[in-house]
This record gives sequence, structure tokens and C-alpha cells, in this order.
Amino acid sequence: MTTSYNASRRFDPELADALLRGTPQAVGQFILDLSDHGWWWSDELYAMHGFRPGEVMPTTALMLAHKHPEDRERVEEVLLNAVATGEPFSSVHRIVDAQGRTRTLGVVGRGRIDRRTGETTHVSGYFIDLTTTQRDLAQREATAAIRASSASRSTIEQAKGAVMAIYGLPANEAFDLMCHHSSVSNEPLRDLSRRLVAELTAGGVDGALRRADLDRFFEGKRPAR
Repeated sequence: MTTSYNASRRFDPELADALLRGTPQAVGQFILDLSDHGWWWSDELYAMHGFRPGEVMPTTALMLAHKHPEDRERVEEVLLNAVATGEPFSSVHRIVDAQGRTRTLGVVGRGRIDRRTGETTHVSGYFIDLTTTQRDLAQREATAAIRASSASRSTIEQAKGAVMAIYGLPANEAFDLMCHHSSVSNEPLRDLSRRLVAELTAGGVDGALRRADLDRFFEGKRPAR
């Protein structure tokens, strides 16, 4: 379905280039002509939805049908507000393409207002495929969380080993002592362990001094054995 826009003006290469700077991401353009509610999609937008260019007739119903069920109502509200007000908008949401793959898209756009009537005549903008970017970010965050967890466990084990060696406690009692002090002092076990290791490291190499440092660290809150 055609729109009243000149076809040569449908694609803005400068804006598309700006959107593509940095990590390469697919960018597709859309135009909604409110005179007949006809949509125009760029080839990239067809591809994002899992179609060949021109394979289907883009409609509002088709657009909403491909939105992820958990995001559909929110996206519909954004579109209705854009149609009603013409104000600029942005959104990040998921779609399920024609092959059943879930993709994450960002969209930016705005309405075109008829100065004579004050009504919105067109809504246009760009979709950006953020699927790969989001996946990479999630993987980096997961890796960082795993590394942080591993580092925390390492610090806790190091502190527990020091308590075992200095007080001559078995592993479970040394850990119970640390948990008890963590509860009493309202300090996370990870932070307590890090501070304990740092204070013992600064206390020198003499065993008696280390015990005195550890006694002082626990401030007499060590439970009776």
C-alpha cells in the first residue's frame, strides 16, 4: 500500500548512518499513513520480522501480532499515544518473528502534524535490532557475576582457612564463627572475609600476633566451642 510520501524521501541515510555507528546493528524504517492506516516497511524491517521484502502486507494487526505477548499491550499504548499526539516516542520490546525466533527491537519515531488541522497525519521512525547487542551484554553480565561469585568464594575460603589455622578449628566451626560474627555485626560475609584477610595480612607474620589480631577482629564475639 502506498503512502503520500515521496518514495525518494522515505530513507534518511544520515540518520541511518548515525544509528549504525559503533557495533553494527540492523536498522529498518517504517511509515504509517493515518489517512488510510497503510504501512510502509523498509527491506530491513521485513527481515527483522522474518519475511522477504514484500512477502506480506504490513498492517497494524500484523505488527501487533508479532509483538511478544508480554510486551504487546505496552507497545500498543505507545503507538496509540503517538497517533493521538504526534509526540516523539521510543520503546524497547520483543517480537516473535515468522520463524518463531524472539528478537529485541528498539524503536524511535514521531508523528507528523498537519498545521491546519492540528491532527497527526503520519507516524514514522526507525526500528533497531538489539538482539545481538542484548545477548552480548547479558553474556558479559553473567560472566562478570560468575567471576565475582568465584572471587567472593575465594575470599571467604581464604578467611576461613586463616581462622582454622590460627584458632585450630575444623572447617565447619571456623565457618560458623565467621557467619556468627557476620550476623552480629550485620556485615555481609563476603565483606567481612575481605576485611579479615586484609587485617591479618597487615598484622605481620608472627603467629601469636595473628591470634591477637584475630581476637581483636572478632571483639570477643566468638561463640563457645
